[in-house]
Amino acid sequence: MHILIVANRKNPRTLDALFQITAYLDSQGIGHSQMDVADLPDCAFPYDGTADTDPAGRCDLIITLGGDGTILHAARLAFALEAPILGINFGHLGFLANAAPDGVIALLADALSGEILSEHRMNLRIEVACAGDEEEPPEGPRTFFALNEIAIARGALGHIVDFDFSISDDKIASMRGDGLVVATATGSTAYALSAGGPLVGPSHRGMIAVPLAPHTLNSRAIVAEHHDVVEVRFAEGSSSAREASLFADGDALAFERPLESVTVSVGEHPTTLLTCRQESFYKQVSRTFFD
Repeated sequence: MHILIVANRKNPRTLDALFQITAYLDSQGIGHSQMDVADLPDCAFPYDGTADTDPAGRCDLIITLGGDGTILHAARLAFALEAPILGINFGHLGFLANAAPDGVIALLADALSGEILSEHRMNLRIEVACAGDEEEPPEGPRTFFALNEIAIARGALGHIVDFDFSISDDKIASMRGDGLVVATATGSTAYALSAGGPLVGPSHRGMIAVPLAPHTLNSRAIVAEHHDVVEVRFAEGSSSAREASLFADGDALAFERPLESVTVSVGEHPTTLLTCRQESFYKQVSRTFFD
């Protein structure tokens, strides 16, 4: 067995936990390696990318020491390695990461003995097409991963974005506004929530599409099915195609040519989170957003 420990070293509280965990794993004869969250693959890491960024070359479990953001960054690598994530919370909300009231070693021991739950969270496969890709193939892959969401947003010049929005080849609308967020159920408590989207139970297998500040009185978030495909398409040569920005789990994706389309579907296999939380998702929602 080999465990990869990902720590947010900017948070001093993680350092003591890191020392405790490595000492415990050594005492149990379990192999381990470490990475700082800053050294994890960024959002440009291709969806079908290899896992050669893992210093061990293989991994049976990823432990994250930080907040939910640390889990989001580690999820890209976990997806490539098909490894579960045990998040230990040293952040703020802790929607994804576990509290460790009895200490990090007790939590880790429970995880290694199979005494905590596995949650299977849907993620996103994001395919981007740019102008001229057919005549001049891009240098790198244009298929990316996100656990929370992909946001298509207005660019640095701040101009409104024009785009066509469809689900499973059925056109929903031609829209003008700040853009569109396509989120998983996990991401329904993040950017999509701030944009007015619904809170969705974490076991939902589909996507949520939420317009961003649409310039219309007729706009609603849409909860899509697991098999649906969400597509955003820009008019060829339009200023929106040149200026619109993409953000996967909050990190910017950059392209050398104007955008043509963004196609979003549910990932091929879910992200597994190990959890020991005692309260339900709805209790957590009530405590976090309504109290």
